Amino acid sequence: MARSRRTSRRPHGRRRRATTALLVTALGLGGGLATCPASAAPAPAHRPAATARLAPPSFRLADIPMKDGTVLKADVFTPAPGTPGADRKGHYPLVVQPASWGQNDLEYVAQGKQLAAAGYLAVTYTVRGFWRSGGEVDVAGPKDVSDVSSVIDWALAHTPADRQRIGMVGLSLGGGLTLMGAAFDPRIKAVAAMSGWGDLTNSLYSGGTRHLQAAALLAAIQAPTGRRSPEYARMLAALFDGRDMPKVVRWADTRSPATYVNRINAHGTAVFLAHAWGDSFFNPSQLTAFYQRLTGPKRLELRPGDHATQELTSLLGLDNPTWKSARRWLDQHLKGTGGDRGPRQSVDLEVRPNGHHESYPDWRAISSRTAHLRLGGPGPLETGALGGTAAGTGWHKSVVGGTDSGADGGIALLAGALDQVAALPPTVLVPLLPRRSAAVWQSAPYAAAQHLRGAARVHTQVTAAASEGTVFGYLYDVNALGVGKLISHAPQSWSGKQPGRAFPLDVSLFTTAYDLPAGHRLALVLDTKDPMYGGRTPRGSGVTFGSTTADPAELALPLR
Repeated sequence: MARSRRTSRRPHGRRRRATTALLVTALGLGGGLATCPASAAPAPAHRPAATARLAPPSFRLADIPMKDGTVLKADVFTPAPGTPGADRKGHYPLVVQPASWGQNDLEYVAQGKQLAAAGYLAVTYTVRGFWRSGGEVDVAGPKDVSDVSSVIDWALAHTPADRQRIGMVGLSLGGGLTLMGAAFDPRIKAVAAMSGWGDLTNSLYSGGTRHLQAAALLAAIQAPTGRRSPEYARMLAALFDGRDMPKVVRWADTRSPATYVNRINAHGTAVFLAHAWGDSFFNPSQLTAFYQRLTGPKRLELRPGDHATQELTSLLGLDNPTWKSARRWLDQHLKGTGGDRGPRQSVDLEVRPNGHHESYPDWRAISSRTAHLRLGGPGPLETGALGGTAAGTGWHKSVVGGTDSGADGGIALLAGALDQVAALPPTVLVPLLPRRSAAVWQSAPYAAAQHLRGAARVHTQVTAAASEGTVFGYLYDVNALGVGKLISHAPQSWSGKQPGRAFPLDVSLFTTAYDLPAGHRLALVLDTKDPMYGGRTPRGSGVTFGSTTADPAELALPLR
């Protein structure tokens, strides 16, 4: 398939990102977003001329009963009479908005007003188990999914909502629920999922490695605002303790839209996905994998940032590119306006660290070739043959396992936000990384810029003193002073291996779009401990990375 791409520069993108990240810090962003009381919600940034003389949309609180008797707290935003968008019977397209993790129905007050002013009937609700909604936290489980349909049923019975034009918009937990709703309720025609997940198992346990820092933050956010169900409490304890992981995986699989992607495809639901490259809760690779499995109308947008940082300003009533795209998606698929001649599928990337935007017809088109860089003996990493020894010869490098080299994925929620506001991801001085704890390869300076698009992959041989362990891979952009900025990273664990016997190991780094400037070097670092994760390598045990003539180690870089 011929590759199609559009590249543009957004000179004010950095300023918008700075505003977003500062608001993140000021409001103490966690797994969800700060909420505004209805009386304090800002007015819409603008209203179409056709509705400028109309009365404002109406707003009311509602108690919505579920099938099991649980009552959910909700807000209802109804367009003023005469607002364009109604059918001949006066029914408006319905947009259901589940609140984020730890948040309540007042989260989307500004958005609800704007949607109603634009001719949508908007219903926002507090997910069961949180705040004043009844029940216990279900984490997008069967009860939460059933609640989505019950909210739609209630809206169709108690508001002027059009049963033929139903959509959902959600952020974080709400994003996951919009996709689960699309899988289980065929009435939903279009969804916009922002900073959500396609695969909860991969988000919590990618590379067979527990994402403990993210799980701890989610638990801390839930504690003051939600009531844990016994099942959720058991799964959380098992995740922290590293026990009964097959049960945790099964529990997370049932809450993963990827498990039910065939249902979404059968329904033909139009799916809009927006995510951040540095999302420390739900890594971008799990979402791009989910996107590629969708066969209906779909769009994917990826920008620098961390969990929910790209969408925050919209909740304050401010202009926001992510939410603007989501609105355009709803207009297209619920109203037949806002770009109805657009492509059936598309991908838009904001490239790190320069803020350039690129558009592609599908995910496969983002890279045009793969550079296979051979790893030689750890030391200088040559472009084309990563290492100081001749290609094809064997080598090995031993490190002390379970010790932190200083090459880390950063701090959850902060790492991506700093990248968003100041193009400052986790940073290390590559020459000072202790070789006792990490294997380090570094290239010569590149004569021309290198355009990395997608997921870099590392292949090596591992010999370990213990039967289980974890390797963390890091790829850095290194300037002339030896300062390395993290491009991407990922964990990969193993178990059941014979101590002292070599085995092959592949580490797929999280997907990204990154332009390495001319004159800069690439550095690859492998170590065995990262505070963001629950690694398996026993402290002090030996881990050896190596290569043989028959099985050479390499770094595969997808490039444009």
